Amino acid sequence: MFSTTASAKSDSISVPATEDLRLYDIATAPNSDRIIKDVQTLVDFGTRHTLSDTKSETHGIGAARRWIKAEFERISAQCGQCLEVIEVSSTNTGKRIPNPTEIVNIIAIQKGQTDPNRVVMMSGDIDSRVSDVMDSTSISPGANDNASGVAGALEAARVLSQYQFNGTIVYAALSGEEQGLYGGAALAQYAQQHDWHVEAVLNNDMIGNIQGINGVVSNHTVRVFSEGVRIAETPEEAKERYFSGGENDSSSRNLARHIKSLADQYMTNLDVKLIYRLDRFGRGGHHLPFNKAGMPAVRVMETNENYNRQHQDIRVENGIEYGDVISGVDKDFTAKLTALNAISLAAMAWAPAPPTNVTISGEVTADTHLKWQKSDRKEVVGYRVYWRDTTESEWSHSRYVGNVDQFTLKNMVIDNYLYGVAAVGNNGNTSPVVFPGRTGAF
Repeated sequence: MFSTTASAKSDSISVPATEDLRLYDIATAPNSDRIIKDVQTLVDFGTRHTLSDTKSETHGIGAARRWIKAEFERISAQCGQCLEVIEVSSTNTGKRIPNPTEIVNIIAIQKGQTDPNRVVMMSGDIDSRVSDVMDSTSISPGANDNASGVAGALEAARVLSQYQFNGTIVYAALSGEEQGLYGGAALAQYAQQHDWHVEAVLNNDMIGNIQGINGVVSNHTVRVFSEGVRIAETPEEAKERYFSGGENDSSSRNLARHIKSLADQYMTNLDVKLIYRLDRFGRGGHHLPFNKAGMPAVRVMETNENYNRQHQDIRVENGIEYGDVISGVDKDFTAKLTALNAISLAAMAWAPAPPTNVTISGEVTADTHLKWQKSDRKEVVGYRVYWRDTTESEWSHSRYVGNVDQFTLKNMVIDNYLYGVAAVGNNGNTSPVVFPGRTGAF
């Protein structure tokens, strides 16, 4: 079925390892007791509303973010100051921020050893709310939405700070989400200003609930949302995509597929549901500002939402309990989704960067030809070519083709399949798959 170009002879190729045993350890490392303790600490600040008290040491968002910063600094002290803990802030006004307000994110940066400008990120949201989005004084525990995400980021930092990586890992506690995604926008701008090449943003927004509004109780599935067509696409790029395809192959979507493949390999009792839309119907989250900045970003969250526990005043009405209280957070499930983030961050930070300048050709011929920019980094041992039927949702076939810059798939008509390329590392890790052209570029 296949033949190689002159630059990739199959009889001279030694296929590298396809798994990294360290990731099995990372998959079981998150501690559910530590996580639920952090959720309780965040709940105990009373409210973390963006417009709440910033001066108190015990109440409001100011106290919460200072505690998060101190906790990241404590983690850093235990790994020999391996984390750079900073604040990234902006002053904003808007529909839900009537007066100029400083939005402060707490960021912990674990700098990569060989490729520090390449960044993978896990984020959670500090702020909370009740029924009235402008109510900054009522008790607003925000246990699942989104103390669970922040607690997950803290725990991921504890686990991964025990390792060293090629690329940089960023753990982010973002503010201003409920008022208009301001914290994410500020961090995306900071990343651009500091020449970060952001390969992945894993936005964790509600990773603790297992009991759905529809009565389903399950602790073994997770949703990963991703944009299909890039929101940052230019008219010229749209024209290219229109003729070459790729509506289902943005970098964010292939990032989501990569996360699922890692879960399938390294985790047990966790099924990743790929949701092929930006977010829940008519709703949004803190991955969107990164998408708008042209960065690959997805939303990681529970499958079974309970709307009685989201954006609600604490009350009992007609026998129904409302409010985002800690009893709605399952600690073991939160630890499991934290582990999913940890293996994804680690695998990508250990893997080479995704290939660049991937192109494809083969119109009106029997063969499909892929080309890419070959890396000169020593951690890159070669490349793997992927393909699938146009109706398939995930990559179904692949072939390792060696340390080359092109490959021809003989007797595979370009019209009938979708194709991609990934870089293969010397430690068993592979980059996300890159779809050809600007449509799928990382």
